[in-house]
Amino acid sequence: MKPSKVYFTNLHTTLSENLLQKLERLVTAAGIDEIDFKNKFAAIKLHFGEPGNLAFLRPNYARVIAEHIKKQGGKPFLTDCNTLYVGGRKNALDHLDAAYENGFSPFSAGCHVIIGDGLKGTDETLIPIDGEYVKEAKIGHAVADADIFISLNHFKGHELTGFGGALKNIGMGCGSRAGKMEMHSSGKPDVNQEVCVGCGFCRRNCAHDAITIEQKKASIDHNKCVGCGRCIGSCPTDAVYAENDETNDILNKKIAEYSLAVLKGKPHFHISLVVDVSPNCDCHAENDIAIVPDVGMFASFDPVALDAACADAVNQQPEISGSELAKNTKMHDHFATVHPETNWRVCLEHAEKIGIGTSQYELIQI
Repeated sequence: MKPSKVYFTNLHTTLSENLLQKLERLVTAAGIDEIDFKNKFAAIKLHFGEPGNLAFLRPNYARVIAEHIKKQGGKPFLTDCNTLYVGGRKNALDHLDAAYENGFSPFSAGCHVIIGDGLKGTDETLIPIDGEYVKEAKIGHAVADADIFISLNHFKGHELTGFGGALKNIGMGCGSRAGKMEMHSSGKPDVNQEVCVGCGFCRRNCAHDAITIEQKKASIDHNKCVGCGRCIGSCPTDAVYAENDETNDILNKKIAEYSLAVLKGKPHFHISLVVDVSPNCDCHAENDIAIVPDVGMFASFDPVALDAACADAVNQQPEISGSELAKNTKMHDHFATVHPETNWRVCLEHAEKIGIGTSQYELIQI
């Protein structure tokens, strides 16, 4: 396969051009205007940041992309889907509160914010892909409904996948609650009996009569359960949970297959900022110091090539003293050093295998 073009700009500024202007120049050079945005809904997928985490991308960057799309006649909106785990973004109301708290509002970002899989993470579209692990991906309805897909990615480390970049933001980020459960788990949800209060909300939200309440405690019949995740979203005490029992390599492959579903049949474009490269995901309610210095901004039509270019760029950087990278025993690359049980290449190789893109790239600096 012919190498994909990945465009790059460093973070140096001048009196006549700031970073936001450089970002717009980058995406323009990378060809974003080749997409016909006129009168089309464009989903800008990014991570709004878990409350307490300060490593997420500033809303100023999102506004640059939103305003650029509007100048092309498009109708952009910022989006992310609800989380599977307990935290500040488990349902749409809390998720919007978190987004607003972190500065993502129509006033600051220049467009509306829509939680992609609805109030409780159950608004989803089933997209058939017949993958090796996923036959029918469960994608947040607003994402699936969009005419155009743009990913705006904060490139950083990740404790399960090695790093979080474009494919992680696309595949895992756009899965509904049931979709996230499918990627993370080979099983079905369970109930923490010590936390359950027997309120019955989970039972009332189960369409398959899989939940019973006995002695004020819920239990799930896995023979009837289909893994939709509605019980997780409805539980007010966070007693219902999904086991993270899938291997990291299979998780990476499922993320690639979910990415294929998100991008299927629609124009797409991808932007990654390699800044504040924290060792862990922005889903944490904290962020440790960066493992390497800030690198720059990257853009491409190919998310596989984009992730490969960003990973290579990070691996070329020196470690920051006192960081997790500096503390750990050195491995073959920075991400393996920070999280030795992960192999980020699995995701890229599988994404290449199923036709999303190529890890071979031509880096063009502007």
